[in-house]
Amino acid sequence: MSSLLPIKFQEHILLQSLGINAANIGFATLTMESDKFIVVREKVGENAQVVIVDMNDVNNPLRRPITADSVIMNPATKVLALKSSRTLQIFNIELKTKMKAYNMPEDVIFWKWVNVNTIALVSETAAYHWSLQGDSPPVKTFERHSTLSGFQIINYRADAECKWLLVIGIAAKDNRVVGAMQLYSTERKVSQPIEGHAACFVSFKTEGNPHPSNLFCFSVRTIQGGKLHVIEIGSPPAGNQPFQKKQVEVYYPAEAATDFPVAMQASSKHGIIYLVTKYGYVHLYDIETAVCIYMNRISSETIFVTAEYTATEGIIGVNRKGQVLSVSIDEQNMIPYVTQTLQNPELALKLAVRCDLPGAEELFVRKFNLLFGNGNYAEAAKVAATAPQGILRTPQTIQKFQQCPHTGGGPSPLLQYFGILLDQGQLNKYETLELCRPVLAQGRKQLLEKWLTEGKLECTEELGDLVRPHDVNVALSVYLRGNVPHKVVQCFAETGQFDKIILYAKKVNFEPDYLFQLRQVLRSNPEMGAKFAQMLVSEGENEPLADINQIVGCFEEVQAVQPCTSFLLEVLKSDKESEGHLQTKLLEMNLLYAPQVADAILGNQMFHHYDRATIGQLCEKAGLLQRALEHFTDLYDIKRTVVHTQHLKPDWLVNYFGQLSVEDSLECLKAMLQTNMRQNLQIVVQIATKYHEQLTTHALIDLFESFKSYEGLFYFLGSIVNFSQDPEVHFKYIQAATRTGQIKEVERICRESNCYEAERVKNYLKEAKLTDQLPLIIVCDRHDMVHDLVLYLYRNNLQKYIEVFVQKVNPARLPIVVGGLLDVDCSEDAIKQLIINTRGKFDIDELVDEVEKRNRLKLLAPWLEMRVQEGTVDPATHNALAKIYIDANNNPERFLRENPYYDSRIVGKYCEKRDPHFACLAYERGQCDAELVNVCNENSLFKNLARYLVKRRDFPLWAQVLAEDNQHRRQLIDQVVQTALSETQDPEDISATVKAFMAADLPNELIELLEKIVLDNSVFSEHRNLQNLLILTAIKADRTRVMEYIQKLDNYDAPDIANIAVSNQLYEEAFAIFKKFDVNTAAVNVLIDNVSNLDRAYEFAERCNEPGVWASLAKAQLKEGLVKEAVDSFIKADDPTAYMEVVNKCSETGNWEDLVRYLQMARKKSRESYIETELVYAYAKTNRLADLEEFISGPNHAQIQQIGDRCFDSGMYEAAKILHNNISNFAKLSVTLVRLNEFQGAVDAARKANSTKTWKQVCFACVDNEEFRLAQMCGLHIVVHADELEELINYYQDRGYFEELIGLLEAALGLERAHMGMFTELAILYSKYKAEKMREHLELFWSRVNIPKVLRAAEQAHLWSELVFLYDKYEEYDNAAQTMIQHPVEAWREQHFKEVITKVANIELYYKAMQFYLDYKPMLLNDLLLVLTPRLDHSRTVSFFAKLNQLPLVKPYLRQVQTQNNKSVNEALNQVLIDEEDYTGLRSSIDAYDNFDNITLAQQLEKHELLEFRRISAYLYRGNNRWKQSVELCKKDKLYKDAMEYAAESRQPEIAEELLAYFLENKLHDCFAASLYQMYDLLHPDVILELAWKHKIMDFAMPYMIQVMRDYHSRIGKLERAEAERKEEIQGNQQPNGSMMEPQLMLTFPGGAPISSVPQMPAAYGATVSSTPYGATIPATNAYGTPMYPSSGSYAM
Repeated sequence: MSSLLPIKFQEHILLQSLGINAANIGFATLTMESDKFIVVREKVGENAQVVIVDMNDVNNPLRRPITADSVIMNPATKVLALKSSRTLQIFNIELKTKMKAYNMPEDVIFWKWVNVNTIALVSETAAYHWSLQGDSPPVKTFERHSTLSGFQIINYRADAECKWLLVIGIAAKDNRVVGAMQLYSTERKVSQPIEGHAACFVSFKTEGNPHPSNLFCFSVRTIQGGKLHVIEIGSPPAGNQPFQKKQVEVYYPAEAATDFPVAMQASSKHGIIYLVTKYGYVHLYDIETAVCIYMNRISSETIFVTAEYTATEGIIGVNRKGQVLSVSIDEQNMIPYVTQTLQNPELALKLAVRCDLPGAEELFVRKFNLLFGNGNYAEAAKVAATAPQGILRTPQTIQKFQQCPHTGGGPSPLLQYFGILLDQGQLNKYETLELCRPVLAQGRKQLLEKWLTEGKLECTEELGDLVRPHDVNVALSVYLRGNVPHKVVQCFAETGQFDKIILYAKKVNFEPDYLFQLRQVLRSNPEMGAKFAQMLVSEGENEPLADINQIVGCFEEVQAVQPCTSFLLEVLKSDKESEGHLQTKLLEMNLLYAPQVADAILGNQMFHHYDRATIGQLCEKAGLLQRALEHFTDLYDIKRTVVHTQHLKPDWLVNYFGQLSVEDSLECLKAMLQTNMRQNLQIVVQIATKYHEQLTTHALIDLFESFKSYEGLFYFLGSIVNFSQDPEVHFKYIQAATRTGQIKEVERICRESNCYEAERVKNYLKEAKLTDQLPLIIVCDRHDMVHDLVLYLYRNNLQKYIEVFVQKVNPARLPIVVGGLLDVDCSEDAIKQLIINTRGKFDIDELVDEVEKRNRLKLLAPWLEMRVQEGTVDPATHNALAKIYIDANNNPERFLRENPYYDSRIVGKYCEKRDPHFACLAYERGQCDAELVNVCNENSLFKNLARYLVKRRDFPLWAQVLAEDNQHRRQLIDQVVQTALSETQDPEDISATVKAFMAADLPNELIELLEKIVLDNSVFSEHRNLQNLLILTAIKADRTRVMEYIQKLDNYDAPDIANIAVSNQLYEEAFAIFKKFDVNTAAVNVLIDNVSNLDRAYEFAERCNEPGVWASLAKAQLKEGLVKEAVDSFIKADDPTAYMEVVNKCSETGNWEDLVRYLQMARKKSRESYIETELVYAYAKTNRLADLEEFISGPNHAQIQQIGDRCFDSGMYEAAKILHNNISNFAKLSVTLVRLNEFQGAVDAARKANSTKTWKQVCFACVDNEEFRLAQMCGLHIVVHADELEELINYYQDRGYFEELIGLLEAALGLERAHMGMFTELAILYSKYKAEKMREHLELFWSRVNIPKVLRAAEQAHLWSELVFLYDKYEEYDNAAQTMIQHPVEAWREQHFKEVITKVANIELYYKAMQFYLDYKPMLLNDLLLVLTPRLDHSRTVSFFAKLNQLPLVKPYLRQVQTQNNKSVNEALNQVLIDEEDYTGLRSSIDAYDNFDNITLAQQLEKHELLEFRRISAYLYRGNNRWKQSVELCKKDKLYKDAMEYAAESRQPEIAEELLAYFLENKLHDCFAASLYQMYDLLHPDVILELAWKHKIMDFAMPYMIQVMRDYHSRIGKLERAEAERKEEIQGNQQPNGSMMEPQLMLTFPGGAPISSVPQMPAAYGATVSSTPYGATIPATNAYGTPMYPSSGSYAM
C-alpha cells in the first residue's frame, strides 16, 4: 500500500540545464505568472538580458537584451511587462510593438498579473490596477493598511470578478517569520487586516447549492501552531446555503519548527487546496471538509514562486535549485488512497461524486442496491445519478425502476429517477429514449424542446426518428445535434431550407443528390433556386458540387431565364476560356427574351470568350446597334451601322473609333459626312479631335477641305490648336477663322500662338484686307516686325492704327515707332503729340537712343522737363536731361552735384570725353570705384583719387589700386602720405588706410607712413596699436631698426612683441623686451631655448634668484644631460613637478644617488604614488636594502607590486624577494625563489599562491633542475586543469623525462578533480613508452578516456589488440572488424570477432570477413556465416563462394538458409548434392524448395550416369508439365511404374495411348494391363478393344472391358430413374407452366453438374463401382478372388 499515492509529482525541467545561472534563480529575478512561461533576469558580463522559457518549448528559451528591474509575462500571451525604476512598459513580443507605458509617481515594490488584462501594482502606500486595454493609466484600488508597514510584499491575489483583493506580506520578528494580509472589498470599499502567510480565492460549488460559493482560503503559522481557514466572503448567491466556515490545524514536523506557508493554490474542479511551505512540504486539503488528504516533502529547497497548473488543475512551482515541479492529484489512485489509507469512505464518496473519479464503484453499487432493496427509490435514484463515470446509468437500472411498483399518488420511481437525472445534467442515449417516448405519446412536445435547449438529452438518430412524426423542425434539431447527415438533409429539404443543405453538407463532409434538390427548389421558388445553384458552384473546394451545364439544363427545363441569368452572371464572373459556350448561352438567352439585360451584361464587359459573330448579329436584330458595332469586324457591316448616329451615344461612338484602324476610321468618317453632313458634322469633329494624332491632322484637314466644310475645319482645328506645335495647323486655323468671320479668334491665336510662321501669316493678313488691322498689328508686334508695320500703315493711310498700336496694344513699342516715323519724315509736331499722348510704359532710354541716333535729342527736351515737373524720378528721364544740360553747358556741375536721380555710371561715361572733372563728380556721387580710378589714372588726378580712397575705406578698392601691377601706385602712395592722411583727423580713416597698406604687403611704405604718424608727435603718437604695428612691420621689413623702436617706444604689447621677435629669430631683442618689462622667466627661457647659452642663463638665474628661473634652468640642464646640476637646480627651485622627467633621465644615465636626493625632496612636497614607487626602486638600484625595507614597512603609497616586478626583471632577486614577501604576492615570490634556487621555498610559496601559472613556473624550474619530487608536487596541481595538461606533457617529453611524467599522471589519477584528459594522455604515454600497461589501463578507464585521440595513438604504436578494444567501446565496429582482419595474429579473437561483425554498418565487411576466414580459419567459416545470416545477401554469398569453388565448404550454411527458398541457395545446394551423388538429399531438396531453374536441372540430370538422378530428371519434367519428356525418359530407363503414373497425371489421352502402344510393341503385356487400371479415366474403350484384338491379348484387356460395361450400365440406370421421376413430378404439378422462381431440374439447370461421358474407375467384377482413388495400393480382385493387377513396383521386364 505504500506505493499508493494520491498525487502525481513531476519535474518538468531544470532551469540550469538551459544555461541559466543558479544565482539568477530567486524571488527577485525569476517570475512565473502562469504555467505557460517562466521569465528570468540575468546578467552576462556587463550585459543584462531576459530569458523567457516557454513551457511548451523548453528547449528553445528566448533571450532578449533587456535592462529592467522586474519583468513579468502575461499569463496567456507573449505580452511582457517591464519595470525600470518608476517607468512601466508593456510590450508585445510577437508583434514587436510597445503597447503601453506609464511613469508612476511612486516606487512600485511588487506587481503581478491578476488576470490576462490587468496588472496589480503595489507601492509603499497603495495598490493600483493597470488595464491592458486602452490608454488608461493605473487606477488606485485601495490604500495599504498600516499593519503591512515594514513587510515584504510576496503576493497579490484577486477573485475571479476582482471584487475581493488581497495583499500578502511577510517580515522577520522575534526569530520567526510573521505573515500579514490585507483583504479589501471593492464593493464595500473597506479593508480588513488578517494575520496570514498564504491565501487564495476559489469558486466552489457545494452539494445542494445551485451556484458556486466564493471562498477565501488562508493559512497562518503562529507561535502556537499552524492553521488553515476556509470561509465564504460576501453574501451567498441567491438560492445558496451559506458555506460553513472551516478551520483545521496544519501539521508541521518537529524538524521544521520554523517552517511556514509560502504559497497556496486551489482547484475548483477537484475541490482541493494545495498548500506549500518554505521547507518544501506540500499539503492537500479537501475544501468542503477541510480534511488533510496528503502531506509530504517534495523539495529540499524553498519553492519561492507558484502558479496554477492548468493541465491538471494542480500546482506548479520553481525552487531555488531551478527545478520546475508540479503536483496534481492522481485520479486513478485518489479514491483507493482515501478509502484504504485514510479509512474515510465518506470522503471518498464525496470526492468520487464531485470529481467524477474512479475507484468507488463497489461502494456506489452496494449503496444503490441497499437503498433500492429497502424501497427508498428516491435516494437510490440520487445515488445512481451521482455515481462517478456513469457506472449505474445503464439500461438495467432503467429496467429496475420500470419494474418497481408505483404506490401512492406521487410520481413513479422511474419519473423520480429521470427528474433527478435532469437536474444533474445530460441524459445518456438509453435514458433519453425511455424518457421521450411517454412524453411524445402525451403530446408534450414543448417539454422535449425545453430539454433540448437546455442540453439535457443525448441526441441520436433513434431519438430523431422518434420525434420526426410529431415535429420535423424538432427532429432536425435532434439530427443536427446527433450528427445524422442524411436525415438532416431530408429535413432541410422537407422544410424548404435548401440554402442550408450545402452549408451543412460541407461542414460534415456529406454529399447529397444536389441536382434533385435543385429541381425541387426551382419548381417551388426559382429565385431561391438561383441562390442554391450559386452555392452549388461556389461552395465546392476545387470543383462545383454539381456540373454547371446540368445546372443550366435544370433552369431551361422550367424556362427560368431571370434566375438562370443571375446564376450564370455569378458563376461566370471569372471569365474563363473554358466557359465560352456558357457565356454565349447566357447572352443568346437574354438577347431573345430580355435585350436590355443583355445590353447591360455586354456593357459591363464581363465576358470575352463567347461567340462574338453570333452575338453581334443578334444585337443588330435586337436594335442594339452599339453592341453590334462592338462585335462587328467587317468594314462593310461597320459602315452600314455607324452612319445611324441618331441611335448611338456620341461618347461611346467617339470611343469606338479608337478600336478601328486608321484607314477604316477615315472611311467611316467619309461615309458619315456623305450620308448626312449637317447631322453628323458635330460627331465627326469630336472623333477627329480625339484621334487626330492617329489619323494625322493633315489627313483630317484634307477630309474637311474635300467637303469644303470650313466650319468643321474651324471647330476641329479649334479643339487641337492650343495643343499643337504644327505651324500648318495654326495657319489653317487662322484661315478657317478668317473665312468663317471669327476675327476675335484670329486676334486671339495671333496673340497667343507661338507656332505659326509669322511672315506667312503677316502676308496672308495683308492680302486678306481685314477691316480690323488688330491681328496684323499683333503679329508684327510679337515678331519684331514693327518697322514694316509702321511703313505699311503709314503708306496705306492707316495712321489711326499706329496710334492704336502705341496707345492700346503695346506702348513699349513707342521708341521704335518714333524711329520709324522719323525715318519716313513724319512731322516733329505729330511725333511730339504721339509721345505726349502715349501714357503707357515704355523705355525712355530706348526712346532717347532712337532719337539720339538720328541727332534729334533736343526734340525731347520739353517733354522731359515736363516729366520732371510732374515729379518723375526715374533715372532715364534725368539721364537724358543731364546729357542735354552738359551739351548745352546749362550749369551742369550744379545739376551733377544736386540731382539725386540720374544714373552716375551712365552720365559719368557720357562726361569722360567732354570733361573729366564732371565724370569724377558723377562717379564719386555714385561710388563708381572702377570708373573713377580709370578716369583719375587716365587724367593724372591722383590727389582726388587719394582723398576718395581715404574717405571710401573700401579694402577691395585699396587692394586694386595698391596692386603691384598698377603703374600709378607710387604717385598715388605719395599723395596719400603727403596730402590725404595729413588732412584727415578721423582715426577710422587712418586705421583703414594702414590695414590696406598691410594687406597690400608694402612694409617699407607702411613704415614710412607709420613713422610720419607715430614719431612726428601727432595726435596718434601714443596709439598702442600703431606702435605695435610699427615694431612688427620693422621686424618684417627692416630688422636693424627694431632695437631702436624697442628702446624709444613704451606703449606697446611687450610679451606679444617679444614672442613675435623670437619667432623671427630676434632673440636679443626679445631678451631685451622681457628684461625691460621684468618678465624674467620668459627671459631665461629665451637664453635657454633660443640663445642656447646655459652659462648666461645660470648667471641670470644667480642674479634673479627666482624659483621659476631655477626651474626653467633645471629643465634645460636635465635636457642637456647635466643631471647632477639639474638636480641641484631643482632642489634650489624646490620644484618637484618634473619628477617624471628626472626619474626617466636618471634611469637612463644611472644617476641613482642623485635620483634618491631629488625624490627625497619631492616626497616632502608631494606624496604621489609614482614618487614613492620610484624612490623604492632607487633604493633597490643603490642596494640600500635596509632603507628599502624600512621604507616599505612604514606608511607609503608605493606600488610595491610594480617595483617587485621591475626588480625581478632587472635580476635584483633579493630586493624582489623582500618586496613580494611584503605584499604576500606568493605567485611572484615563488618565481623569485626559483631564481634564487630556493626550490622548497618556491613550492611553499606556490602552494600559498595556488595559481596554475605559478605552479607551472615552479614545476618547470624544478624539472630543469631535476628536482622531480618537487616537480611532481607542483604537477599534481597542474594536471587537474585540462587546458594546461598538454603544455606540461610536452615540457617533460621534450626533455626526455618519460618515466617521471608517467609517474606524475599515475599519481594524479586518484585526485578528486581527475578529468578525461589525464586518463587520455596517460594512455597515449603508455602506447609510446609502456605498451604492456596500456591494455590494463584501457580496461579500467576506457569510459574516461578520449577514445578518438587514444585510437590515433594506438594505431601509430601498432597496438592492434588495444585498437580493436577501443573501436569496440567507441562503437566503431567497422574499423574494429577491419583491424582484426588486417592484423589477425595480434587482434583477432573468434568470439569477439563474431560479436563485432554483426554490428558493423557496412555490409561489404561481411564479404571481407568471409575471405578472411577462408584464408585464415576456413574450418570456422560456417560458424561465421551462421552469425551473419540475418543480414547477408544470400545470392551474393553463393556467388562469392561459387567463384572460389568453395561451395562444398559452406554446405552447412546452405542447409541453414535454404528455408528462405532462395533461388541461388537452392541451385548451389542442389549442385553440391549432385556433386556428392546424394540423390536422396537432392530429391528432398527439390521437393521442399521449388525456387530454382527446374528445366535446367532436369536437362543436367537427364544425362547423369546414375539412374536415380535420371529418375529425378523425369520427376522434374513431370513437375513442369513436360509429360512427354518425362514419360520418354522413364521408358528409356525402363521405369514403367513411373511412366504410368506420369501419363495418368498428365490427363492427356495421347500420351496414355502412346505408352500403351510402347508396351505392346515391346510385348510388355503385364504393363499393358496395369496401365489400363492406372490410366482408366483417360482411355477410350473402343481403342483398348481394338489394340487387344489386334495383339491377341484380350485376356489382359478383359478386366478393363468388364469394368467399362458395368460403369455404363449403372449410369444408364440412373438416367432412366431420373427421367421417370421428372415425368411424375410434371404430371403431379397443377400448374404446367411453373413459376420463374421454382428451381429447374438437375439435368437442365444451367448451373447443374453435367453427366460425364468418361467411365469411372473399374471395380471388381460383379461388384458396385468402387470409390477407391486412382493408383490405390489395394489391388482390385476379380470374381474368383485373384488379383487383377500387380500391386506395386516397376514393371521392368
